[in-house]
Amino acid sequence: MHQPARACGIDFGTSNSTVGWLRPGESTLLALEEGKPTLPSAVFFNADEDSTAFGRAALAEYLDGYEGRLMRALKSLLGSSLIDGYTEVQGRALGFRDLLAGFIAELKQRAEAQAGRRFEQAVFGRPVHFVDDDEAADRKAQDTLEAIARQVGFREVSFQFEPIGAALHYERSLAAEELVLIADIGGGTADFSLVRLSPERARSAERREDLLGNAGIHIGGTDFDRALSLECVMPLLGYRGRMKNGAEIPSSIFFQLATWHTINFAYSRQAWADLQHIYRDAVARAELDRLSRLVSGREGHWLALQVEQAKIDLSAAPQATLALERLEAGLDHTITQQDFAQATRSLVERVGACVGALLDEAGLRRDQVDTIYFTGGASGVPQLRARIAAELPAARSVEGDLYGSIGAGLAVEAARRYG
Repeated sequence: MHQPARACGIDFGTSNSTVGWLRPGESTLLALEEGKPTLPSAVFFNADEDSTAFGRAALAEYLDGYEGRLMRALKSLLGSSLIDGYTEVQGRALGFRDLLAGFIAELKQRAEAQAGRRFEQAVFGRPVHFVDDDEAADRKAQDTLEAIARQVGFREVSFQFEPIGAALHYERSLAAEELVLIADIGGGTADFSLVRLSPERARSAERREDLLGNAGIHIGGTDFDRALSLECVMPLLGYRGRMKNGAEIPSSIFFQLATWHTINFAYSRQAWADLQHIYRDAVARAELDRLSRLVSGREGHWLALQVEQAKIDLSAAPQATLALERLEAGLDHTITQQDFAQATRSLVERVGACVGALLDEAGLRRDQVDTIYFTGGASGVPQLRARIAAELPAARSVEGDLYGSIGAGLAVEAARRYG
């Protein structure tokens, strides 16, 4: 390129977000926080300081003990019934649409400050399916994101599948043609595309014939967090414990605490009243004492962060130990890779089946695929990567920039579409 592109590419992710912009001789991804290209998709409403923080700063203020509300996995609201609802923040009702608008406006402002110019056109990444098996809900999710993008100042907005964005980024490194399975596994979804890529094909503006198939499933890193939490951590708080009448302790509060975007629901007055009622009739008193401390101290996000870190550690180490002293003095808990694999077995199988179905639908033999290109933070989970690779035993595995490939590829698409 001889001059900077007019438009940017935006990867609004469940866990992290990036903005890409093509310009001669410069890095594609813009630095959004502390010199880093990723901005964690998190907002903290600080009640003590009457302020709002984003990204790493939001997580730091929450962990430093400031009073307030932490919101993560914001993208998960798209396609859910929550998107038209409200939550209470510092005594005021805040619409979830406004919450997303606030974050995307911040993303836009930081990108523009770093670029030294305004962006009025953008290509947003989107999962292959915001919502599985519901075209109307999927369309509503994209329409909602488009409306929010226009609300914060983008005049022209278009979309590209996130795995295609990753494919465009990977293609820039190729010297010969490859048939590639793009495996984009982020915080909220697992998306796959079968694409023919080459330096010659990269020069073509129309790539429809090169795309042999798309598939996706609403499983991502936050689902692995939830499964690990429920299987290995929530039993310490009474999950699957017993009432005096032999029935199992009601599970709704444990599912709320194990799911990033519903943690705050566990702090409602009704949830606290329900917990007191359960406590009176439960056998698992010691475990419920820990649960009561967690809820009364609003430590749900702190615990979720411990589980998330354990997931990350278990992707490279045989075991991880959680320090849970906030729940009980001296309490720690060790989780092994085998525990992690058992907790996530059904998720892994569903993702593997999605890949198999895509290959069958495309009419491809397993040995025809040259490369599996892994991107997205959750693609580092070893049992998941192994399951996908098992579908394509002849393909080599390539790891891309797990957090930046999509944003960089969307920048390529933005330059094509808007100049």
